[in-house]
Amino acid sequence: MDLALLYSGGKDSSLAALLLDTFYDVTLVTAHFGVTDDWEHARDAALELGYAFETLELDGDVAHDAAEQMVEDGYPRNGIQRVHEHALEAVCQLDFDAIADGTRRDDRVPSISRAQAQSIEDRHGVDYLSPLSGFGRGAVDRLVDSHLRVETGPSEEIPKADYEGELRALIAEEHGAEAVAEVFPEHVQSYVHGRRE
Repeated sequence: MDLALLYSGGKDSSLAALLLDTFYDVTLVTAHFGVTDDWEHARDAALELGYAFETLELDGDVAHDAAEQMVEDGYPRNGIQRVHEHALEAVCQLDFDAIADGTRRDDRVPSISRAQAQSIEDRHGVDYLSPLSGFGRGAVDRLVDSHLRVETGPSEEIPKADYEGELRALIAEEHGAEAVAEVFPEHVQSYVHGRRE
């Protein structure tokens, strides 16, 4: 069966791919808005891992609305959640039997509730999988350390292709760099450089 995994090039979505490829033909799909070329980081990570890769361009209005919501809220949570839900809906339009993401048990955002997962499956005739939903951060970190080569560091310095980079760019363009710093707390990101031998 063919599965599309929303992919950022980070450790969570990369580990999800490793867990799923025993059962599915996995294609890593990076959803983006065309604001930056950050999607290329995910493509490079996918090639290092040996998976098929596709991009999916999302509705730019969703990005602008999410960015404005983040500035209004003063934090990224609701905007990121909105973009993730939009990306899942969009990837359902592709020709796959199943879709997945790299959300973990302890993630606050993005997260998909049981009701949302069932709705996606019922409306689109696909299986929705969240293979890390039973894994806490410690378990994920231990598995990643033993199977993947990963670079970590401050979010603004690590190459990545998650939604955050493009949303940061939109906020900076509309509201200035100071607004980006006000919206996004300092946090660590990861980028995968391939499998461990």
